[in-house]
Parts: sequence; structure tokens; C-alpha cells
Amino acid sequence: MKVKLKIWRQKNAVSKGKFVTYDFDGASPEMSFLEMLDALNTTLIQKGDNPVAFDSDCREGICGACGMYINGYPNGPVKGITTCHLSMRYFKDGQTIVVEPWRAKAFPVVKDLIVDRMAFDKIQTAGGFISTNVGSAPDAHAIPVNKSKADDAFDSSICIGCGTCVAACKNASAMLFVSAKVSQYALFPQGKIEAKERVKAMIQTMDELGFGNCTNTGACEAQCPKNISIINIARLNREYFSAKIN
Repeated sequence: MKVKLKIWRQKNAVSKGKFVTYDFDGASPEMSFLEMLDALNTTLIQKGDNPVAFDSDCREGICGACGMYINGYPNGPVKGITTCHLSMRYFKDGQTIVVEPWRAKAFPVVKDLIVDRMAFDKIQTAGGFISTNVGSAPDAHAIPVNKSKADDAFDSSICIGCGTCVAACKNASAMLFVSAKVSQYALFPQGKIEAKERVKAMIQTMDELGFGNCTNTGACEAQCPKNISIINIARLNREYFSAKIN
């Protein structure tokens, strides 16, 4: 399987980047997209060229580190998966594939396809926690939680912080990520203690880091590999306005 790869190459955060084209005929439909990049890098190293730098860790769709634009789509043209789960069978023999890093002020390029997503960690640190005693596990149902709220909280908690929502949004908004992290605590009684301080601190930090505003286009939800719902953004807004008023 032969493909033409147009890959963004950038030496470091301050260097000017550019697209470099590689004609690669070592791909196979059974490879994942990252395995294909591994194979490309092997050929580059053998030729004495610098390999393409890209981020990955678990390669199981859990960590979210592998995100990149592929033919204009965050994580590629297949919905509901991370880049590491994207198979080369979704591409045609001879196809041109354009690969580039996330484009957002808050996600500066480190090198080639790697971006610095520490901004998400800073938002999480600003308020993404609850105060509770630790130690032995509490008795089951010691604090009653409505089943539907527990399900909603779980659906929010599966956000992996990959940044796809930011990459998909025309404004580079982080509202889907922030709303998921606020929701997973706001829906539980244990999360009510810091509720007001949490939502105000996380939104303030999000704004300070340079993320854009949400305009409800829904691109974030459409591209999210974990299918996080924009219903969480409505909940985030309610939590924020309530905290500001009271």
C-alpha cells in the first residue's frame, strides 16, 4: 500500500514549520495510523533523516496523547476513535494524507506533530477535585445518589482530556472539556462542597490560558472520541451563573 504523506515538520516551538512530502510504500491496511508513522520513521532513520516526532503512550484509546489533524479532521475521518485506533484500511492506495498538529493558542507546537497540552492540566488543577476523607472504603449506598445522575456523571468522567474538542472548534474552545470535568463532580453530593469555587476557578483559568468561547456549533461533540455530550456545556453554564449570582 503506497501513500503520499504531507506532514508538518517544525524543529521546535520557536522555529517556522512547513509541510514536507514523503512517498511511502511500506503501509498495509492492517496497520494503525501510528504504526504506519513508526514504519515511516524507520525508513527515515535508515536514510539518516530525522524521524517525525509525534505523541503517544497507551495506544489503546485511553490516554488521548496521540491527537493530530488528519486530512482536516481531528484524529482522522472516522468518528468516535483516537488516532491510535485509526486503521490504514480507511485510506486508499495512492491517497494523499495531510498530517498536522492541533492549531490552538493554548496548545503551542513543541515539535512536528507534538503540542503542549499542559493547559488542560492547569484547568484541572484549578478546581477539579473534591474534599473528602480518605481511608477505608465507605459502606455501599452510604450517600444515596440518583441512578440517572450517577450515569450522567460517569458519562462525563470518561473524558480523556485529549484536546480533540479544542481542535475541532473554530474558536479553539475548551468548554466541552471543562464542562465534563465540572459535571462529573457537580452531579454528586460529594462535589457540592466546592461547587461554586470550582466552576469559577476552572472557567477563569480557561479564559486566562487563551481558549476561545463556545458558539454552539457542536463540532466538539461530533469529533469527541469518547462522545462527550454538549449537554454538559449547558450544565456548566448553569453552574457558573448560579455561582456568580449566589
